[in-house]
Amino acid sequence: MVDTGRSPEPFATTDGVDGAAQAPKRRRMGSASATPGATPPTSQLGFGDGAVAGGSGQPLDGADSRGQGGAGAAGGTPGPSPAPGAVPIGKGPAVVGKGGSLVLGRGGGGGGGNKGKAGSKAGGGGPAGRAGSGLGGFGGGGDDVAESGTILVQGRNGEVRLPLDIGARVDCKWRDGAYHTVRIIERRNLGGDPADPRAWDYYVHYVGFNRRMDEWVSLPQLDLSTAEVEQQMEGPADKKGQKKKVAAEEHDSDSEHADFDPNQLREHEEFTKVKNIETIELGRHEMDTWYFSPFPPEFKDVKKLYCCEYSLHFFKRRSQMLRHLHKCGMRHPPGNEIYRNGNICMFEVDGKKEKAFCQNLCYLAKLFLDHKTLYYDVDLFLFYILCELDERGAHMVGYFSKEKCSEEGYNLACILMLPAYQRKGYGKFLISMSYELSKLEGKVGTPERPLSDLGRVSYHGYWTRELLAILRDTEGSISIKELSELTAIKPDDIINTLQQLGLIQYQKGQHVICAAPKLVEKHLKAAGGPGLVVDPSKIVWTPYNAERDYANFGR
Repeated sequence: MVDTGRSPEPFATTDGVDGAAQAPKRRRMGSASATPGATPPTSQLGFGDGAVAGGSGQPLDGADSRGQGGAGAAGGTPGPSPAPGAVPIGKGPAVVGKGGSLVLGRGGGGGGGNKGKAGSKAGGGGPAGRAGSGLGGFGGGGDDVAESGTILVQGRNGEVRLPLDIGARVDCKWRDGAYHTVRIIERRNLGGDPADPRAWDYYVHYVGFNRRMDEWVSLPQLDLSTAEVEQQMEGPADKKGQKKKVAAEEHDSDSEHADFDPNQLREHEEFTKVKNIETIELGRHEMDTWYFSPFPPEFKDVKKLYCCEYSLHFFKRRSQMLRHLHKCGMRHPPGNEIYRNGNICMFEVDGKKEKAFCQNLCYLAKLFLDHKTLYYDVDLFLFYILCELDERGAHMVGYFSKEKCSEEGYNLACILMLPAYQRKGYGKFLISMSYELSKLEGKVGTPERPLSDLGRVSYHGYWTRELLAILRDTEGSISIKELSELTAIKPDDIINTLQQLGLIQYQKGQHVICAAPKLVEKHLKAAGGPGLVVDPSKIVWTPYNAERDYANFGR
């Protein structure tokens, strides 16, 4: 499957040069999941520069620690000064949040009444012992008071505790300076004081966007004035309906999940909610990953993987990969070369014969595919690896896989284009190649379901170009069965495609194609170009023969 999603901003490509003298120049490929801004070093989040932790100390850089008009301030006067334990965050007059100077109240401020509840009124402790902080103080003493060291900030609907809880929502700054609402999925301590809110990073999901956008962000990227905690519904509620509502909200813009069972989808997202690998280096390219991949446990805490572009072995350190390259004699994928045209070639790899290579390929592919479950059981699949040729060898740019014997007639199980090679027409090439192989087999084919949103768009474009090109050049009538025999496209896919284009009608118990020439040309133009075209005369391939494979088993 091919996965995609809308991103707040089209990703950009930047160049970087590695320090190793023997390493060629690598291109760092940004992706839809590229980090909006670099995470500041831990030293920038500590108490040493921007603020004084607790007590009555003053900011070292002259940050204004006055409140900006707290709730309940009388007569429109400026907000009261924070409690003695107030902790301004940030450098200079600009503190955390785009909404102004947010001042955080640390526990212990205000008078000690019977209850010691947090308050927002101007002035010091009153009869109820409210804190006097303009933007959320915290009173001392009492059973209802949070534990010592709690920091509160005025959020969208009230006071929010720092560090932010999992499930909270807040606006997060993207690389273009715009803010987007995110939901906190996970958080981690960077090794500092757990009571220090700047010692935490948050793994966030951009609401309304694909999961590939999920990333770790630091506190300065969050607009705390928009923070709101997850609210529990009061009173009896329809749990089933509530779950459906939540699921719909989480995937409101993620149409690729339409064909998935909601319960299985929630289990999948809980298991894969945090990306374990952030970047990979493959050949001359460094690519940001999109999704979680179940690498072996020893790679749990590795943020960057170094992969051999020929054998696809992966390593924790670059020195290990370079040592492997000196010993590795491969300069192309294992298997049989079935296609070559100019600097483009394709290899067929049997998952049973090259199990290690195919398993490594699945590990790598899962970093860019959300719903992929094939990792270990590769014996029943054939993998078709598309490569670019140069003087150093054949470099993988993408692949598709298919079952050796599919009872459902699938001619493609999984398809992937690496981010470094996207937007070059290679994805259309892979789809076209899968149908050319089906023609050589004498069968009609269809991709395995469910399709992702990008996969659905790509296949719709391919079917449109193939079908309408025949309708445009055909004089007289033509049946759907004849279209299927000419293109190797399954009849159901032909009917669905023509229905979406408005070129087919159901009359008197049968489907009738009604294609006006001008309408056909309009749809062909909208479908775009064919990308990199497959030359069938360059294919040297024999369909898989199970009897021959079993006869040679063990030899």
